[in-house]
Amino acid sequence: MININSSPIILDGRHVANEVLKNVKIEINEIKANGKRVPGLAVVLVGNDPASETYVGSKEKKSIELGIYSEVYKLLDTTTEEELINIINLLNANTNIDGILVQLPLPKHLNTEKVIGNIHPSKDVDGLHPYNLGKLIAGERCLKPCTPLGVMEILKQYSIDIQGKKAVVIGRSILVGKPISLLLLDKNATVTIAHSKTQNLEDVCREADILVAAIGKPRFVKKDWIKKGAVVIDVGINRILENDKGKLVGDVDFENVSPLCKAITPVPGGVGPVTIAMLMSNTLEAYKMRSEE
Repeated sequence: MININSSPIILDGRHVANEVLKNVKIEINEIKANGKRVPGLAVVLVGNDPASETYVGSKEKKSIELGIYSEVYKLLDTTTEEELINIINLLNANTNIDGILVQLPLPKHLNTEKVIGNIHPSKDVDGLHPYNLGKLIAGERCLKPCTPLGVMEILKQYSIDIQGKKAVVIGRSILVGKPISLLLLDKNATVTIAHSKTQNLEDVCREADILVAAIGKPRFVKKDWIKKGAVVIDVGINRILENDKGKLVGDVDFENVSPLCKAITPVPGGVGPVTIAMLMSNTLEAYKMRSEE
């Protein structure tokens, strides 16, 4: 757990990520010491989107640092759906690979749902296969989406009480909004999912003890939306132009919102670093689940 000495508490995602990665590395070192095969992760990148290339590079670097066997497939943006699925099928059959991640977003000519659906559920370290999402709804052991899992890890490491609290999640995507709602519900929060069509959205947010913003609009959540003493988790990462310079900001107006909060995540340095850490943790989890089977 993390010592808390500030007000508001700045929920440091880098620190949380380091704790997760430290534990993953300890387990992988034990696997190596026992002479066993180490976990393996394959990342598939289609096209040359700069942000995606950066993310894939970070994942590859982190895998190597932890001792995870790593394969990276960089494909042209003209790659057909059939070609991509053929690669996924080869990775499904590869016994050295425990986790497969197809970097999103894909080029527009590729059907994301179909591509994800072809990843074997036991290797779906992004937690987006319908099988794993169904298990998540049922409250059963499964591979869970990395960003929602990272949010829960932040709350856990900072000892933030969830049980019985009113949680509002702004955003209903399959990547973040819906899964984080289920994970909060599993910890006995009373959960409201809000979105762009929600009436009186500000009033709904003001009821939240825990507010998760995942709507993809820069500085969307204003200070008069916040209940005093709330915990605010900002999942958004938006690049804006400010003072003729590029800047990363979240979905929350951090400077004006933070004085009202008990705790808040910054952007950058909040949820983002933990997402990559949870991917590594999921790869280890996939390895253990396959070993048990």
